[in-house]
Amino acid sequence: MPSFPQPGSVTICEINRDLITADNLSDDQAKETYAKILGTVFSPVPFESDNLLGTGDEQPVALGQGGLGFLSVTLRALLSGSLRPLLRPADVKLLQAVDLRGVSWHQHKHILAFISGPHHVTIRDYDDSDRKDPCILINESQKDVKILEWRPNGGKTLSVACKGGICIWSASYPGNVASVRFGVTSGMLSRGSMTRWTLVDFLQSFDEEQITSLSFTYLASASYESSSFTIWDVAQGLGTPIRRGLGGISLLKWSPSGDYFFAAKFDGTFYLWETNTWTSERWSSKNGFVTGATWDPDGRMILIACSESSTLGSIHFTSKPPSLDAHPLPVELPEIESLTGSRAIEKIAWDASGERLAVSYRDGDELYKGLIAIFDVKRAPLIATSLIGFIRGPGDNPKPISFSFYDEFKQGPLLSVCWSSGFCCTYPLIFRSHVLP
Repeated sequence: MPSFPQPGSVTICEINRDLITADNLSDDQAKETYAKILGTVFSPVPFESDNLLGTGDEQPVALGQGGLGFLSVTLRALLSGSLRPLLRPADVKLLQAVDLRGVSWHQHKHILAFISGPHHVTIRDYDDSDRKDPCILINESQKDVKILEWRPNGGKTLSVACKGGICIWSASYPGNVASVRFGVTSGMLSRGSMTRWTLVDFLQSFDEEQITSLSFTYLASASYESSSFTIWDVAQGLGTPIRRGLGGISLLKWSPSGDYFFAAKFDGTFYLWETNTWTSERWSSKNGFVTGATWDPDGRMILIACSESSTLGSIHFTSKPPSLDAHPLPVELPEIESLTGSRAIEKIAWDASGERLAVSYRDGDELYKGLIAIFDVKRAPLIATSLIGFIRGPGDNPKPISFSFYDEFKQGPLLSVCWSSGFCCTYPLIFRSHVLP
């Protein structure tokens, strides 16, 4: 039977397909369970959730009445030389439905970053021996934060998508100060350790667009306001826009190897690119637009969630890169509808071993609202899933705002979740079969 956390309880961790719960949120339960295995405790990080929920200032397009209203908007856009008003989602809820990555672990360090307010990012360094307080990144250039990503193999460098561009933060130490690009209004913050976080660059978006999607191998960014995405040369501070189709972009995802690139749009289409010659293949969804996507560890298949379905889609590549030959297959998660009563998946995350899949869903029965479903995944070669159970967050009626995996522990991945109740909690998922890729 899948593990079900009773109302009023909180989840602590998984140990071999058993999701452990407690009556309240404290480090004591962690010390009695996973700390004996991992040798450390990942204390929850509090934040002001009231400042984070419902912060989007995007406005729906005012199309007026009938075709004349749309024609008026079109003419104004053409005369102004900008098609941006036509590319905005007609309903502001479209952007809210997309899995904007608000939680990110450093690739090699035990450092967690998450969006903690409309203009704020919180960093918790679990390797910091002082461990007093997390550091909060604030700068006048950092407005309306939507998504963040650590730069792979780039030291301690964090990219933050916001209004008008991308803030690049880097860690500085005594005797090793991060260099700041000329003309950037730098911010420098320090709390509880010798580490200082410096705003070293601000990559300005075209037409001051609100950046709503980021992805690395190379830094790629996109906006719901534009039909193009941008590949950045971070060292030079220069971006190259690439366009396919007309719809605004909902999300971007590099494959683990960097051979493929995924770009989804609000009109229900998505594009698979091979990055050798930057050739693309257009696909379309019959179940709304893509709200979430995650690659398998080998980069040969991508899972996608759509706005109007409780079933995941998978695109399998049938040949080696740079071939774009691929075929789609459904990935059924029957318990999402049969147990929870939900008819649509919200967010998905897949750990680097390919053995654990985290899924949140929209609405559902009162008993299952706000939970995260954890699935065991087998790939041989098609995907088969088995529901392990559900994670419940702390506080009254908690709902997951964002979540992400960290995959550097031999005993199993860590799932970090920002909850609407104002806590960012980390859940070790410990199981015997886990092997690092």
